[in-house]
Amino acid sequence: MASFTSFFVMVFLLFACSSTTTHAQLSATFYATSCPNLQTIVNTAMTQAVNTQQRMGASILRMFFHDCFVQGCDASILLDDTATFTGEKNAGPNANSVRGFEVIDTIKTRVEAACNGTVSCADILALAARDGTVALGGPTWTVTLGRRDSRTASQSAANSQIPSPAASLATLISAFSAKGLNARDLTALSGAHTIGQARCTVFRNRIYNDANIDPAFATLRQRNCPRTGGDGNFAPLDIGSPVVFNNNYYQNLLIRRGLLHSDQELFNNGTQDAVVQSYSSNDALFRSDFAAAMVRMGAITPLTGSNGEIRRNCRRMN
Repeated sequence: MASFTSFFVMVFLLFACSSTTTHAQLSATFYATSCPNLQTIVNTAMTQAVNTQQRMGASILRMFFHDCFVQGCDASILLDDTATFTGEKNAGPNANSVRGFEVIDTIKTRVEAACNGTVSCADILALAARDGTVALGGPTWTVTLGRRDSRTASQSAANSQIPSPAASLATLISAFSAKGLNARDLTALSGAHTIGQARCTVFRNRIYNDANIDPAFATLRQRNCPRTGGDGNFAPLDIGSPVVFNNNYYQNLLIRRGLLHSDQELFNNGTQDAVVQSYSSNDALFRSDFAAAMVRMGAITPLTGSNGEIRRNCRRMN
């Protein structure tokens, strides 16, 4: 009898654990019943935002990347600092750099009007990143949903875990590996730099001191980025088509026209040279790998089930 009871308890626990794991998985149909118009609401808002300012597609994509690399994809990056709470917005990689928070606010307001207290800010950001990419001609991918919002943030993790634009290839590979992403994911996701801009302060050292840079390109960028001053002056990450998602980024790397040191590290007699070359000549391959890598990045340690919360305002905890 005792052995039968023990067997029953063991089977029950295994079933319970299996149920918990299943419940915790993200799903593309998570809001199919509770908020059926969610994706239309997000897509409409992102199309409007990109039509108003094309750069916004890149800004929201970058925000999602910076969110996922700190505590996972949990919308911690959206939390404002208060007198008693320190968020991530003023971390080194984010301060005066990450932008588009008002776009997420707008989407959240519209979603709340349609489905009150149902959809997380983390899921809104994941959807917005995809739709902004598509609006600029990029690939689409299935965004799995069911993330919940964090009640915490970490400025120290944002400072230490978001890859630096001055990082070496080895450091970049290590940073991505720590998040469950491999070197090919790194190279594919870096292709997001086919859209958007960067501030002088993050590429100044490259255009004045790096050896593996096209001299004419360095001279061009120096015109708007002096050795001192002009920290906030912008330059396109992709000199050829900064508001069109394509594989020009990799073609630039082949001729040493990567704007950031970390960009050019992908093609600098290292392990990713062959991948860069393949993406530069095969746009379809790049798009496919980018979409797959975005799915993997979007699954970095999400809060699910009863963990976290569904914020009513993305800027503050309930």
